[in-house]
Amino acid sequence: MEKQFLQLIHDHQGIIYKVSALYRDNREDREDLFQEIVYQLWKSYPDFRGASKPSTWMYRIALNTAIAIYRKPRLRVTHYTDLPQHLHPLQKEAESENEEQLFEALRILSDAEKAIVALYLEEFSYREMAAITGLSETNIGVRLNRIKNKLKEILK
Repeated sequence: MEKQFLQLIHDHQGIIYKVSALYRDNREDREDLFQEIVYQLWKSYPDFRGASKPSTWMYRIALNTAIAIYRKPRLRVTHYTDLPQHLHPLQKEAESENEEQLFEALRILSDAEKAIVALYLEEFSYREMAAITGLSETNIGVRLNRIKNKLKEILK
């Protein structure tokens, strides 16, 4: 089970990276969130039955973790010293200037808007985004249009 989990994390670590970058401003906080998401995924893994795609399940856990930490009175920091060597939480740290500007603009969005944008950037269908967020497909489309307009204004 552990090997399967590690392979799943390795194959989809980009999801965790993107959520961490969207919801945290500095490197240390992104690394902490990355670790917390992996921990929450590990706790939830025995209950994952494959009813949805692994990426859908991972996004749901990652987004809920990123948002839930804001609600906690105190952030519990757990450092894992034995993460597998092939996992590099923020190996994409060397972002281009345009990417960094985009992430800065995205951080201004509400938590719900960030979640929708993250799923959109991963090319999830409206149906998949609706399943993950609990919104209707129509509502996803309306919100995406509003978010795009909002980002145009922010990036001007």
